[in-house]
Amino acid sequence: MKNRFVTPGGEFVIRPTREEDCPLILSFIKELAEYEKMGDLVEATVETLRHSLFGRGAARCVIGELEGEPVGFALYFFNFSTFVGKPGLYLEDLFVRPAHRGLGLGKLLLQYLANLAREEDCGRMEWFCLDWNAPSIAFYKKMGARPLDDWTVFRLDAQALEDLAFPQ
Repeated sequence: MKNRFVTPGGEFVIRPTREEDCPLILSFIKELAEYEKMGDLVEATVETLRHSLFGRGAARCVIGELEGEPVGFALYFFNFSTFVGKPGLYLEDLFVRPAHRGLGLGKLLLQYLANLAREEDCGRMEWFCLDWNAPSIAFYKKMGARPLDDWTVFRLDAQALEDLAFPQ
């Protein structure tokens, strides 16, 4: 799959992450969390990322490098749609550092994942976006994504999971 692109900022390369990238992945996660005003919610560590991404294989990640400098990332995993009867690609996080926005790098990361979803015969690609994040919402709509206003997201945090699970 194509992973090298010429952009106004120079050559942009999208590459799969390696285990030694875990500190970089964590730094992107923390930068994204700060942007989303949720920096205090990050619990991930280098070790939990290493175990989850490279031990369990629970998710995958790609890094975008502009002229050799890491400037963005996308973390994703595959889920399954019973209605479609096919896997889907779920984009957990997409982030391009603010200094490198406006060069089309976020679009290239999304296109890369769309190609990957097509190669994996996925029926769809989905993600969440915070309601207040108007620039991202406009960007996603421009890429052809549509918001699903008729769904409500539910979450069980760690304590709620513990409370719901069968007693040990």
